Amino acid sequence: MLGVWDQGCYSRKITPQAGNQVGEAFWRMLLAEHGLDDAGMYKGNDPQQIARAGVYFTQVDSSGPTKYVPRSVQVDLESGVCNRLRSGPLGQLFRPDTYFTSDSGAGNNWAKGYYTEGAELIDGILDIVRRQSEATEALQGFQIIHSLGGGTGAGLGLLLLSKLREEYPDRMLSTFSILPAPNVSETVVEPYNSLLSVHQLVDNCDLTICIDNEALYDIAVRTLKIKSPGYKDLNQLIAKVMCGVSTSLRFPGQLNGDLRKLGMNLVPFPRLHFLMPSFAPFYDPKARTFQRLSVPELTSSLFDKKNLLVASDPRFGRYLTAACIFRGKVSSHEAEVWCSYYEIALLTLVQNSVMQLQRKNSNLFVEWIPDNVSVSLCSVPPVGQPQAAVALANSTCMQELFKRNLDQFALMFKRRAFLHWYTGEGMDVMEFTEAESNTQDLISEYQQNSWLIMHPQYQEATVEEEEADVEGEQ
Repeated sequence: MLGVWDQGCYSRKITPQAGNQVGEAFWRMLLAEHGLDDAGMYKGNDPQQIARAGVYFTQVDSSGPTKYVPRSVQVDLESGVCNRLRSGPLGQLFRPDTYFTSDSGAGNNWAKGYYTEGAELIDGILDIVRRQSEATEALQGFQIIHSLGGGTGAGLGLLLLSKLREEYPDRMLSTFSILPAPNVSETVVEPYNSLLSVHQLVDNCDLTICIDNEALYDIAVRTLKIKSPGYKDLNQLIAKVMCGVSTSLRFPGQLNGDLRKLGMNLVPFPRLHFLMPSFAPFYDPKARTFQRLSVPELTSSLFDKKNLLVASDPRFGRYLTAACIFRGKVSSHEAEVWCSYYEIALLTLVQNSVMQLQRKNSNLFVEWIPDNVSVSLCSVPPVGQPQAAVALANSTCMQELFKRNLDQFALMFKRRAFLHWYTGEGMDVMEFTEAESNTQDLISEYQQNSWLIMHPQYQEATVEEEEADVEGEQ
């Protein structure tokens, strides 16, 4: 799903089949948070719900009540999922001309989505994007929801991303990218598709929020106690994170900001823009009545491996930066400890909780980026929960995901297995070599930062040497 947003407007587009299914869960949750029904009509009773609804919706004032229409584009090389959206409960929500489908399919082939089938359709997709973009007041950027394991989300999704970078070079491009996991694999060529996608994401995206199915299954089974989780259950988890990340765009609050500000605080180096999302609290629905977390407990949960939506361990890396977004209200007793003014008290409490966590785990945070954990606060809680929090972290442990993918890629590529399906669509074998090399460079950059963090004296020496070289040249 792709999005287009401005200071008050944000548009989104669903790209692959998986992206459409995640997008449906996301829009359902968004409707509930803004007090809208399935047709986009306002049924709420809180002015805050629609005060900034224009971030994701366009207001259509017809003869009847105001209708809120998602600023989105639904794209798929197979029509099945989009047809189900059209005929389902949300069929009256989306504009009919924002669906773009084909009957050819990508057959889980990245080359079909990027070169052949996708290339034939991309101009038509861009026309819809332009119309949606022109409807905004101050276009801020785009957001795509896609899977990296298949052909449409990976191939066509990355082709779309590269075209958006060409046409809108000064706008923010962000993605929610679902990475394949070896324990939850559906297609044998997933390592090819995902590595080719990472190769493109490194250069054409500003923020990539990574999610993998292995972590989602672990949360669903171990924490939520779902014996056999389906895609609907997993999509709900992703939708919670997506709604949490966009909270500061959609509702007023303390220290709120837009996605550009978020990127500025989270990405210290342009290539290292791959982020780990986490959410708290996750709990068994049967235990809901027994849940009431304090702010320190929420903060600690955000940095717990069990609450991450990627299968990597933060203990084997270092946090470069992080952003925490808290929603809802804590008990008044906690607030009174700090100050009599509630909002100032709550903000102070949250900031102190984050600082305490950093002090206790100082070995997990870099020292050369001061105040590298930012905090946002919103008094509007998620639907069905009194309070929650979401975090985006830029950690060097993200290299685990890329190493895992690279190892699987290398096993097949050195035997040239399945390559004929890709070269038959016009791809050159050199593109695989370039993708492999680019991913190796990305892993090396993460390792270099991890090494400098563990040996800061060498970093200082390097800076002194560079300054001496500059003086020598002068």
